[in-house]
Amino acid sequence: MQRYFLDETPTGQQFKLPETVAHHFITVLRSREGAKAEFVLPNSQDVVIGEIAELHDDYVLMTIISRQTLAVELPVDTTIIIGLAKGDKSEFVVQKATELGAHHIIIVETDWSVSHWGQKAAKKIVRLNKIAAAAAEQSHRLKIPDVTYVPKLTELSLPKAMTKIVAWEESAKKGETGQLVQKLQALQPDDAICFLFGPEGGLTPAEIDYLLAEGFVAAGLGPRILRAETAPMYALSTLSYVMELNK
Repeated sequence: MQRYFLDETPTGQQFKLPETVAHHFITVLRSREGAKAEFVLPNSQDVVIGEIAELHDDYVLMTIISRQTLAVELPVDTTIIIGLAKGDKSEFVVQKATELGAHHIIIVETDWSVSHWGQKAAKKIVRLNKIAAAAAEQSHRLKIPDVTYVPKLTELSLPKAMTKIVAWEESAKKGETGQLVQKLQALQPDDAICFLFGPEGGLTPAEIDYLLAEGFVAAGLGPRILRAETAPMYALSTLSYVMELNK
């Protein structure tokens, strides 16, 4: 069943669809009276199922036929920070990280970033947030991740009470194998965690030193070298296994 996010909580048993939602539900999906969809209520874990009651040229009226509370979000507040990569890799990471449960996604330019957004950053972020919203609907999330941009690594602002992990291939090369799992297994529900990944070519030694001084822990992601767009998926999948499947 198609899922949408509502900006406002309905005050009664009926509500009008927002214009953009109505366009997709009626024009794109060609839904008619009696068709149903799921609607996530704002700032909650509640989902209502609505049915088209009235279909007009200028609005669509839905009737709420059921309501349920779901638990599909990762139990820890999860942030991923990705070094700005080439091409459309940021779009891929935003889409897949949303599907895998990330709550916050930060794009940051690093010393070895080949691409530089500059004045295009605002437009890029608008598009990435739209991609996150679509992925959240498709994967039946209850929250849409917020996607933001930071022009420099030193401008990152993160809570102190957060587990911070920077993926670093040199850790694996030195034989380190357990740091990631140890940190994840120590997490409790409602904790916060942040993963940071470099772009193609990784992070410079100076950047690693800076991050370690800021409270990050360097961790390898196994014995193989992962692409910039693959590493976040590996970390989020491992987090899901530890926090959701291995209980």
